[in-house]
Amino acid sequence: MITAAPMRDRLAFALDYPTLAEAEAGAARVASIVGVLKVGLELFVASGPAAVKLGTQLGNRVFLDLKLHDIPETVERAVATAGQLGASFLTIHGAGGPRMLEAAAERAEREATGLKLLAITVLTSLDAADLQAIGVRVTPAEQALRLGQLARAAGIHGLVCSTAEVAALREALGPDPILVTPGIRPAGSASGDQKRVGTPGSALKDGSSLLVVGRPIRDAADPAAAARSILREMSEAIATPS
Repeated sequence: MITAAPMRDRLAFALDYPTLAEAEAGAARVASIVGVLKVGLELFVASGPAAVKLGTQLGNRVFLDLKLHDIPETVERAVATAGQLGASFLTIHGAGGPRMLEAAAERAEREATGLKLLAITVLTSLDAADLQAIGVRVTPAEQALRLGQLARAAGIHGLVCSTAEVAALREALGPDPILVTPGIRPAGSASGDQKRVGTPGSALKDGSSLLVVGRPIRDAADPAAAARSILREMSEAIATPS
């Protein structure tokens, strides 16, 4: 787990930009404030390994959010490549099943690059109705726990979950897993296309290890000030007894 890390190391900024040039500019504004830069599908498809190098050159850890879901050998090879690129975190889908998860975990351990694998449980854009539509007849909380237990049994280092599930997952799985919460919105922010969101303070108090923030920083008039404000909110939450 990384809950004892400095506060900036518990905040990831999502580089949700269409081009490397825009990502470079956005990252430069906040690289000294946040500890982690997240590279998602849009930027990685556009720029590939250069997007990962951008983060490492700025001195930040890189969260490569590719949500891999494929046959075990394909995912295993991608895990090796991600570690070689210098990524610190890589997402894979818990729904990929035990063989895929085990192959990924074994390859990460064998490569020994320090890459931490994070299993996606239930996307924050999904709610109970969405799960029903794809044949999952349980609540998001139940599905998150089911996939979380599966991933941990397979040797995966941590999970990605919404703030709605993080407290239950922390209680069920204990202090060791890295629990990453996207869908973080400072008080008063719009939810956008996320259906299960929470504030920085509530996520930390419920057991989140790493918070992912995108639009509230990216779209702010002053991204650096927005990032600092979120860090203050995080620090105040930790300092205030529950």
